[in-house]
Amino acid sequence: MEFCKCTFFGHRDAPPGIKASLRQVLSDLIERQGVKQFYVGNQGSFDTMARNLLAEFELTYGIRYEVVLAYMPKRNDPLYDPEHTVLPEGIETVPPRFAIEYRNKWMIDHSDIVITYVHRSFGGAAKFKELAEKKNKVVIQIM
Repeated sequence: MEFCKCTFFGHRDAPPGIKASLRQVLSDLIERQGVKQFYVGNQGSFDTMARNLLAEFELTYGIRYEVVLAYMPKRNDPLYDPEHTVLPEGIETVPPRFAIEYRNKWMIDHSDIVITYVHRSFGGAAKFKELAEKKNKVVIQIM
């Protein structure tokens, strides 16, 4: 079975030591399974690691990635890159306190595979990993 889209959920305090495992999983998905489209958030170290690897792999493999924002970018935000940024449709009507949850559900709904780094049973990463499993997405856990 060929999958076409992938997203990420992980704790914001993910340690740098998992980067090699994440790199290997991404390489396998791109080279062996033909994944070409990735969605990534913009909160915390796991998202940053994933985003940096995706930028590298974009040059090497010609993949496409988009940073999915929960909030409208602030003017002159140095992290805002219009080429790699998307706002989920309808997010403008969501109250700010629910925006990250809305964005995360959107990422799950638009993906076939979810890569996670979850080592606690509580928090947003664990919640959305569980939701992805309930929606029968392929979930790959980074250790």
